[in-house]
Formats: sequence, structure tokens, C-alpha cells
Amino acid sequence: MRDETEAESADSRLADRLASLRAERGWSLDELSGLTGLSRSTLSRVERGELSPTAASLGRLCAAYGRTMSRLLTEIESEPPAHVPAGSQAVWYDASVGFTRRSVSPPHPGLRGEVVEGTLDPGAAISYDNPPVPGVEQHIWVREGTVEITVDGTAHTLETGDCLRFRLDGASRFHCPGPDRTRYVLMIVMP
Repeated sequence: MRDETEAESADSRLADRLASLRAERGWSLDELSGLTGLSRSTLSRVERGELSPTAASLGRLCAAYGRTMSRLLTEIESEPPAHVPAGSQAVWYDASVGFTRRSVSPPHPGLRGEVVEGTLDPGAAISYDNPPVPGVEQHIWVREGTVEITVDGTAHTLETGDCLRFRLDGASRFHCPGPDRTRYVLMIVMP
């Protein structure tokens, strides 16, 4: 677990990066609001570091900026090393839905793939309106529990050991029906 100072520092770096991405594109808060469906005031508070984004809102921002969530989160860290010890893997938790995301093998310059571990509490659900990068290839391997994954309108129920692979061009949803949590490995390959 990260200590409070480290979490605050990461939240501050994320806020700064989101503000700089908007500035790089010359977008106003109103324009970004139109692209993401998030309110202008929410976007302003996120960029000032007053509000930590939820998984869903961060997913919408990533889609607007054409980045995977992992790529955005590694952009706020220093250059990732080739060896990523378990203790230094970035972990992000969205308490509002019961979702933990560990960047096992973060994005790296010159590499197209990354590995993420996701954990959903029983009943937790995360929905993404659009992929961060259209056509991104994903492979999901369930390590514990059951997860219902909906990709481009088609629902799939995966249990321990099952794998689902696809190219993502539309909406997606991850849901843990319970009664136990689910833990899965997500392999992302950029187009």
C-alpha cells in the first residue's frame, strides 16, 4: 500500500498531467466537457487536484486524449525500468466502485504491450463509453473468481482460468457478480 504522502504526490502529478494534456490541445474546459460528458466544474477540480477522478471519469479522459489508463498513469511516473519489482508497481484504487488496478508491466517507450492486474470487489462494475485508443488489442485472463465482460454489446462470463481476447472499438463493461472478488490479468497491445 502507498503511504498518504505518496498518494497525494501521485494525485498531484496526475492533476498536472491532465491539465497539461488539455493545454497541449488548446481545449477549453467546456470543449473537454463536451468530449467527455464530465462537468466543467468536475474537470476543473480534477485538474487543480481537489478531486481524484473515478475509474469511469478517468476512462473518459483517457479516451479523449487517446491514451490507455496505464499509459496516462505511467506518464506521471519517472521513466519505467526494465525490471519492475512488485513493490514499485503503481497501484490505483477507486473506492467508489471497489476497483484496484496494478500496473504490473507499465507502458514503456518502444514497446506496444503492457500488463495490468485488476481486482473487482463483489458487485463492482466499471463501464467505459469508448476505448482510449480505437482498435487496442486486449487479452483478459481470469486468475480468481468470475467476471462478466461486455465488449461492443456482447456479454461474456469468464471464470477462473478463462481468457477473452478482442480488439476494442466501442463500449466495454467489467462486472464482478460475486459472491467473491475477481482478479484478472489484462494484457494490452497498442495498434
